[in-house]
This record gives sequence, structure tokens and C-alpha cells, in this order.
Amino acid sequence: ARRAAEKRASDEHVHMYLPSCSSRTVVYKGLMAGTRLADFYLDLQDPACESRLAVFHQRYSTNTMPDWRLAQPFRMLAHNGEINTVTGNRAWMRAREAELEPELRGVVWPQGSDSASLDNALELLVHRGWEVSEALMSLVPDAWEGRGDLAAAVRDFYRYQSIRFEPWDGPAALAFSDGVVVGAALDRNGLRPLRWQRTRDGLVAAASEAGVVTMAPSTVVERGRLGPGQMLLVDTRDGSVLRDAEAKERAAARHDYGLLADRVLVPVERRHIEVEGPDDIAALHRLNGWGSEDVKIVVAAMAETGAEPVFSMGDDIPIAALGRTPRRVYGYLRQRFAQVTNPAIDPLREKAVMSLRVLIGPRRGTLEPEGGADRELRRSHHPAIPGTQRLLELESPVLGAAELARVLEDATVLDATYALGESLHDALRRLCREASETPGVIVLSDRRAGLERIAIPMALAVGAVHEALLKTGERMAKDLVAIAGDVVDVHDVACLITIGASAVHPYLALATAAAAASEGETRYRKALEAGLLKVMAKMGISCVDSYRGSQVLEALGLGAEVMELCFPAVPSNIGGVDLTDIERMALPRLVEAPALPDHGRVRFRKAGEHHAYNPLAVRAAQKAARENDHDAYLEWRRLSSMGEPQSLRELLHIKTARQAIPLESVEPSEAIVKRFVSTAMSLGALSPEAHEALAIAMNQIGARSNSGEGGEDPATYSDDDGGRRDNRVKQVASARFGVTPRYLKRADELEIKIAQGSKPGEGGQLPGLKVTSLIARLRHAQPGMQLISPPPHHDIYSIEDLAQLIHDLKTVNPRARIGVKLVAEAGVGTIAAGVAKARADYILVSGHDGGTGASPLSSIKNAGVPWELGLAETQQVLVANRLRERVSLRTDGGLKSGRDIVIAAMLGAEEFGFGTGVLVALGCDMARQCHLNTCPTGIATQREDLRAKFEGRPEHVINHLFHIADEAREHLASVGIATLDEAVGRVDLLESVDSSPLDLSFILAATDATLPRRRTLARNGDAPAPAPPSGTIDNAQRTVGAALAPGESRAYRGSAGQSFGAFLDEGIELVLEGEAQDYVGKGMGGGVIVIRPFADDASPYPVLAGNTICYGATGGKLFVAGRVGERFCVRNSGAMAVVEGAGDHFCEYMTGGVAVALGAVGWNAGAGMTGGIAYLTDWRQLNADSVVAREVPEEDEGELRALVEEHHRRTGSARAATMLADWPSAVRQFRQVVPVARLQPAVAEPAPASQESAPKPAA
Repeated sequence: ARRAAEKRASDEHVHMYLPSCSSRTVVYKGLMAGTRLADFYLDLQDPACESRLAVFHQRYSTNTMPDWRLAQPFRMLAHNGEINTVTGNRAWMRAREAELEPELRGVVWPQGSDSASLDNALELLVHRGWEVSEALMSLVPDAWEGRGDLAAAVRDFYRYQSIRFEPWDGPAALAFSDGVVVGAALDRNGLRPLRWQRTRDGLVAAASEAGVVTMAPSTVVERGRLGPGQMLLVDTRDGSVLRDAEAKERAAARHDYGLLADRVLVPVERRHIEVEGPDDIAALHRLNGWGSEDVKIVVAAMAETGAEPVFSMGDDIPIAALGRTPRRVYGYLRQRFAQVTNPAIDPLREKAVMSLRVLIGPRRGTLEPEGGADRELRRSHHPAIPGTQRLLELESPVLGAAELARVLEDATVLDATYALGESLHDALRRLCREASETPGVIVLSDRRAGLERIAIPMALAVGAVHEALLKTGERMAKDLVAIAGDVVDVHDVACLITIGASAVHPYLALATAAAAASEGETRYRKALEAGLLKVMAKMGISCVDSYRGSQVLEALGLGAEVMELCFPAVPSNIGGVDLTDIERMALPRLVEAPALPDHGRVRFRKAGEHHAYNPLAVRAAQKAARENDHDAYLEWRRLSSMGEPQSLRELLHIKTARQAIPLESVEPSEAIVKRFVSTAMSLGALSPEAHEALAIAMNQIGARSNSGEGGEDPATYSDDDGGRRDNRVKQVASARFGVTPRYLKRADELEIKIAQGSKPGEGGQLPGLKVTSLIARLRHAQPGMQLISPPPHHDIYSIEDLAQLIHDLKTVNPRARIGVKLVAEAGVGTIAAGVAKARADYILVSGHDGGTGASPLSSIKNAGVPWELGLAETQQVLVANRLRERVSLRTDGGLKSGRDIVIAAMLGAEEFGFGTGVLVALGCDMARQCHLNTCPTGIATQREDLRAKFEGRPEHVINHLFHIADEAREHLASVGIATLDEAVGRVDLLESVDSSPLDLSFILAATDATLPRRRTLARNGDAPAPAPPSGTIDNAQRTVGAALAPGESRAYRGSAGQSFGAFLDEGIELVLEGEAQDYVGKGMGGGVIVIRPFADDASPYPVLAGNTICYGATGGKLFVAGRVGERFCVRNSGAMAVVEGAGDHFCEYMTGGVAVALGAVGWNAGAGMTGGIAYLTDWRQLNADSVVAREVPEEDEGELRALVEEHHRRTGSARAATMLADWPSAVRQFRQVVPVARLQPAVAEPAPASQESAPKPAA
């Protein structure tokens, strides 16, 4: 009935939303504060209104703009999180609608949020006879592929349901109910907190924090938490409470799912077979658009090392649509990545939750209920009845020759090439028509490409066929595999899969790898698979089955014709080339040539792609900086942007005023340079000399330098010589390297780095060769060990978490401005709106072309978009939502000139960052070997012999920045504007040049001139309240302890708020009787934190604190007389911590300190651990790649016993008392867990005499 009403409303263009027509549930929702709900819905004030269950959710609107209809809960669930695969999930649900009765089609509400779409899918399954928990288990499964602790029947359930549904993947805390059963569940990564309590009289409360529902401790008989992929159910029919294992085993017991799965799935074993390579591999390279760099720098490197090539210094060539060398279509598609509202995943240290398992074959009957009472249904699914459906089950979507041969046994190959007389458009239409006429598995192959036939770009072929089959309702009944010669690297494979291919056979790349090295094909596949996991993980996607068809890409330079036919769900904001242009670019490949072209997209080549920092330009810039030579600066400007426009801003024209103002009327350069920032470059990536020179230069002119994520040497904090030598902006990144209370309190600005332009969605990377004893000391790490920061901040899994970290930093340093660094991508404006609501003081929007000391080459070239797009969108969204006045906007990424500054201001920026430019001013000659520790100018190296060659001076940087400011003044004068403040947000003063090949209307969209277009408030939000006095505490009191001074102490009773004891300094003590939330003791540099149960607590073995405890701690002690959640002591580098049980990822990426668990810990303990020691008595799984467990050495027994004794003395722990009563027996139960790296020799620092530097590039 509701669907009929909704369809009629849609047909009659009526704006309508029905919260529920259920006879068992009532949904109250509204655009209001949760505390006002009962004022609006008077039922909730009526004593006669009773229910045995209730689900409540108050939503922080970030990924959508506020809308009454999107208030939660929805009809069956409330969701705190983000469905990262929602585009694909919606498309696949649309594809399944061919199975439905016509009146039920259109299940997924097109205007709904990701949460609403999941609710739509869940409601449909329940409507069709599924039990609600069973349906949710099928849509949001546990990480069953990599976990050995699941019951066999439960594993079989998940294996069978994977035939029918791809996971709805992303961080999720879910509360759900059908009116009879009510439950809560977490995603497979456990990226949201969920605590629960049960009283003696049967009341169960589950919430994202402890203490939400007040319960007398003496009545609470159970205090628990949900871990990754876990579920809690309450059945109101019999009052039963089903924990995770019970709930899942009940669902799995309905059928013999193992037999059902075995009837359908055909495992395909991976094996290697020798295949004779093509006769003329070079000719195939040319026909498929390869260049010599693709062969030598990309594929050969992967074949030799089994890893993606790493490069440095960012991407200074034009985007594909503006380049002077032809690009393959993949070059027009950019990888999307997670920022703030959802975290990236760490595929290195948490690979157990990742899966490349893929199923190939047609699927039918995916929406049939498995638990219904229909006898015919039960009979048809009986294992004795032969099945007709068969799906191949493979380890990976990257197919070798053997796997491809098995696929081809049951597939039809379609020719993805076209003759010279056929247009690309007609060829795509023909391919779609043939696919519609072909049953089962369809293989698109470009192997017939030759001098008479042109290969259809495989991305276009897969995209067009996938979309055509979706539109006709045939996609579930057919599957797509690509045999592609134009696939070179990780990005290409990722594009094909997210566009819609189930598997890819990169035959030409495999042949190239096999020819490049012994076992090259095997290593190349390994590199592709590791890289594919990384690309999925940067968007927060765990399973390739979810990534398939999710279209998490952004087009940059593809026209409307291409987008509508091949990628209709992919954002594209600037238009660009059409099919005719792509066809024309392919024609030169048919002409035979003696050698592959060297396109020069990675390294500068005279006849190759234009590089802004080409050798001639670099020399001119250095001359201008060293000699303060204005003519040389003008020459640098000319040489850095020769010929056709190289960037989006070069397609913009600054309108001149009818009457310019005199130059002397414009604010002086001394005022303009105060808006400049030298962008984040770490001590480690840079030499100490270069790092300090930048700080001194920026401080001398009243500007700001950014420390980067490597911390600082406290020796620079002395201002005795009259000049400041440290960085005014101090960065807080995901690894928390060098983040101590002293570091935070010294800052004028604190910048939370969410993403980096050269590798958004990935962590920072410092090769072991550069981790000297100094760098290791400052980062609280081990010398010679490679340091790869986690892709996510483990205390930022949501916008609420970001708001918490901002609050934490304002508490520890109330005078510092707090900034958040984002990277430009479609939707960054909505994310920025959430950041502004989270009380940040400034937002940095970085472009894709920012520099880097070390990044995977495919990330440098294929992730993020120009800052012009991100900045414009951010400005538009913030102005429209009346948030712009709260924050400053900053941008960076390839800024080179005064003209760039003025255009950035007109698009909304008030502050401007420079990275590569200031390094060139210091002497960098763009050798692009920062990652090798062989920088010939001593800037990006830690080698003493090369550092001695550093000749840069702070005045060189100052000269460079004043040249830019002087040029900016000239542009302001020509526009008739006296100050940069007046230019901020004046997009009306920009216009597209007449010859622009791109549509810049998105960038030039006007904002409301009556609303504020720049920051007007001094700070965003009020200063945090001081720590409460000793006594009662509740969960509204957050970050208690960060503002206390050495010598102070507090004792509390109750449920403390988030970040209890965060950034605690030396000489401070906190004692809590009760329970705490997430992030206890994160960043603590000293002091003591004690948490013990309520004195009258009735729950045995209680959960007393949440996730991510002692994150990045550098000192101090923590004692918790109970269990805690996931990622205990993640990145701990100095604290001593004792706990009585913990969840998964115990001591993840720990580099120092000691962690003791007196009870069981979960999976993946010690992942990425390179320093410190852990003592465990019971664990589910150790990360064997990172750690080993051994008996406690006799010399370390004293340390362990002292910690257990102190734990007992401070908390009164009964568990510790039992151990101490029979210590000889207890110590035999312990195992000392130490890093594998500790037992192996570290990477030696190169000898000073070693001369590995390459010659400077010549013009």
C-alpha cells in the first residue's frame, strides 16, 4: 500500500515521504534536536504510550544536507556511519528488480541517503520473508573470509549469501527492529563504537557510548561491547538475549548452507601455466597506447620487486584533457578516497578484513527468502535436488592464463575492437547490442587490435556494456570479464573493476612482466593485487565484490557523451573530450614507429609532456630567489607555463577594471606574505637544515611554516637568539609521530592532516634509509625501520570523531587555531561543511598535484583533482549553508605565482600554501629521488655527506615569496581592488577564456552576495570548559585532564566522556571509578590514569573503556581493571599500560612502551609492531608477519611483576591479586610478544662516503 502511494505521488510530482505504515512499529522523526522530539510528538509525553523496545538515533548531517525526510531512524534501522559502496549497492539492487513483481520495483529511494538505501534493501528482504537479523547479516556480513574463529555453519551461511549479495561496505553501527526482534550490529571493521549493558530485571541498553541510559551499578549484571562484525539480539517474544555467536548460529541453523553453497560454487585454484608471449610485443604496446615509461618505470619495476614503483615530488604535468601527449582513458578517471566522514582502511596491518575473493557467473533468484515456510521453496533448495546455477570462485579478480582458460570454458567472447570505417560510438553500441543477445559470462577482448582494427578503450567498453545491461534488467543474469591490452598499472585494473568488470586479464602487461624478469608475471600480479587492495582501502572498501560496479571514480576531462553512455553515475564537473576526440587520439598508434614514444610524464623529456618544474624553469626560479632578480622571476613564470594552458586556472581570465587603481594604493607585499604558508614537509622527508631554513624564513616575514608529520626537535624551541626556529603550524597526522603535549602547546596552529594531495587515502611514507637515530628519536620509533603511517586516524572514523579531536586540541592548547587538511574531490564541499560544524578554525583544500617525499607512482598520477575544483565547491557549499563566516579557507597544490594567488582568493581562499616552489628556492633541482635518500642538493636526504652540500638560505625563500606577492599586487591593482580580503570570494571577477576546451561553469558558479563570503569570526566555537573538580562525572565531560598542570590530580565516579586523559602531561594523575569511552590516554606524554569498576558493580569481567586507547602515547602509565575495545595501544611509543582484556588489533603499529593484558585479546595482535613489548596470556591470533611470542625472559620478569603489582595496588584488581598469589605459575602463563624486526638487523644507514646521487637533469 505504501509503495502504491509513493508511486502515485511520484507520478503526480507530489513531494511526499511516509515514515511507516507498519502495524508493529511507529517512526517518529524530524529536523530538530533530539531533546525536542517529545515536544513535537505528544504521544511521547503520554504515560499510556508504552513499548517493549525503542530505537533512537540523532544524526549529524554531513554526507547529505539537512532534510526532514532523512532524519533517522528509518523504517527498520538507524545507521551511524557511511556506506562507501552505496553507488554500486543501489545499482545492483536496481539490477535485481527484474526478479520482483512490478508493483515492488523502484525499491531504493533515489533521493535517499546511504542509510536510507540500506534501510530500503533491508525492508524489502523482510517483506519477502527474511528474518530481520538474517537479512542484515546477509547485507552487512562479518569478515568471514579471513577469520578462523567463526563456527563452520556461520561461515557456510556467509559463503552462501555472498552468492546473492555484495556487502554494503563501510563504517556502521546499526540498530534495527521489525517490531518484535530488536538488535544492534557493527560493520566488519568495527569502525564505530557500541557498548551495551543488561540489568537483573532484563532491561538491555545498547548505545554508541556508555552512560547514555542511567542504570544503578548494583543492578547491572553485564557490561559488554560489540566488536567488528558482531551482533546483539533481543527477542521480545520470549525475552531472550542472544549474543553474537548465538544470534548468528540461530540464523545459520535454518538450512545446511554449506551444501547449498557447494552446489553453486566451483572453486578455481590459482596456478601458473607457461604461455608463449606475443611475437611483436613492442607493436602491441604502441597499438594499446603504451609509452616507454609504462614498460620501464612501471611494469618492469613491478615485475622485479613485486610492488608498485615509488616516486617523489608530486605531479607537475597537466591533467589529461590539457596534456600535449595522448593519454589512455584511465588517465581521465581519478580515484576517489575517504575523508573524515568515513575512514580509509589500513590494508597492510589489517589485511584480515580485506578480501579479493570474486565470483564469476550469472546469478538468479537472489531475493528469494531462505527462511520462509513455503514447502516448495524448501524442496527446491534441498541438497538432493540438482542445481542449475554455477559460479566460479576465484582468489582474485586479476586473472592469469590458467584462470582465464577456466573462465572461457563457460563464456562468450565479444570483440572489443572496431574497424577503421566504424566509429567508436557505433562500436560501443554494437558491443552493447551483442552483450544483450549473449547469455551467461561475457568476455570483452581487445586481442584483435592491429593495424586494421582499433582497440576500444576497455574502460569505455566495460562501462557501456555494464550500464546497458543495468538499464535492461539483465545485469544479474550476465557477468563481465575484460581481456585488456591497455591495462598497465594498479589504477587501470581498479578502474575496470569499479566500473563493472568482475575480473581482468591484463595479457599485454603480464607478457611484458614475464619478459622483464624471471618470475616477473607472478611478481607483477602480486603488485597488482596489493595495489588493488590499497585503492579499495583508500575509499574504506574491504571487499572487491563491493568495489565491483561501485564506480567510486571521478572523471576529469571527459565530455557528456562519454559520461552518459559509459559512466552515468560518476561525477564529472568540467566536461571535456568526446568519443570522436578519443577515436582521433588512437589513430596515430596505427602508424608503425621504430620505438615506443617516451611521453615524459614521470621524468622530464624535451619532446615529452610539459613539466611546470622543467630544468630551465627551475634554474630561472633559483636565480630569482638567490639574487632577488625580478627579471629571472618573470622568466621562471614564462618557462613554467609555456605554450597551451597547463591548468584550470590558466583557462580563467581575471576581468580588468574600467579604472585600475595605482599600485601604491594596494596593500603592501609585507601584508600579503603573512597569508603564506610553507606546506607540511616533515623532518625526515627533509634534512634538518632545510626544515629549519623554511621555518626561519617564514617566521621572519610573519608567515607560517608547517612541521609536517614527523615532529620537531625540541632544541629548536629556544628563542634565546631572538628569532623563532620552529614551525608555527604543527601537524597532527595519523601516526602521531612526535605529537607530545609539549609539541601541541608550543603551536600557534594545529593542523589535522586527513589527506595529502599526492596520495589521498594513504598514510605518509618514510623509507628506512632516512630513519636515522635523530629521526627515530623525534618520531619515537626505531632507527632504520620504514615508517608508513596508517591511512586513517584511528580516532577519526566519523565527523563526530573529528569534532572530538578538534575539541581535544583546543583543550590542550586553547590559543592555537585548529585546521583540517582535505584534498579536492567531488563532494569535498559537503565534507568541509561537516568540518566547519565540527568547530575547525580553518580548512585547507589541497590539489592533487602537491609534492611528496615518497608515494606510490599510481597514486601521484591518479588520485584527487585540481584545487580549483575543490576550493570552488567548498566555498559554494559553505556560503550557501551560512558556515563561511566561521572558518578561513586555505589552499595549496602547485601554486606558483601572484596570479595563482589572486585567482585562488577569488575562488574563496584567504591563505595560500607553497611546497615545491619554496624547496626550489632553497636549491632543489627536481632530481626526483627524495625517496632514495640521495638528494644531490642536501634538501631531501638524511645522509651527512649530502646534507653538507645544502646551500639554501632563509632569504632565498623570502625573496621568492615577495616576488609572488609583488605580482599579486599588480593583479589586484588592475582589478581595482586594494586588499586581498576584498578579493576573497569574488568569483564574479573571473571568466572562462574563449578558447577553453573545458566547461568551467562549475568553478565559476556564483555565490549569494548577500551572505558572508569570507571569515568574520575570530574563532569557530567557544573555548572548552576547564576540567571539573573531583566528584561525579558524566559522558558530556570530555577530554578531562588535557588542560591540567603538572602536580594536579582528579578522582571521579561515573561514566566519563570521550578522550579521558588525552594528552595528559607529566605529573598529573586521574582516577576514575566507573567507565570511560573511546580514546582514553591518547597522546599522553606522562602522568597516570587509573580506571576501576564501580564499587557496587554487579557485572563480572566488565568492559570499562572503549576503542583506541593510548593512541600515539609517548609516556605515562595506564591501569584499567576491566576489558577494553579494539586497537589498544595503537601506535603507542612510550606508555606503560595494563588492561584485563582487549579486542582486535592489540598493540597495532606500536613502536615503544609496554602493554600488559591479564585477559584475552582478539585477532591481529601486534600488527605492524616495530618496537616496545607486550605481555599476553591469551589471544585469538598474533600477526605472524610482525611479531613473535616467547616465554618471558628471566631478566624481564621483574618489569612484568612490578606492573602487575602496581595495577593491583592502584585498581584493587581481583585478577591481578590471583596472579600475584601464585606468581611462579602466573608468569608461566604469560608470553612476551616482541617485533620480528627486533630480532632482525635493521637497515643500516649508508656510509657517508657512498655517492649515490644522480646527475642533475639537463635541458
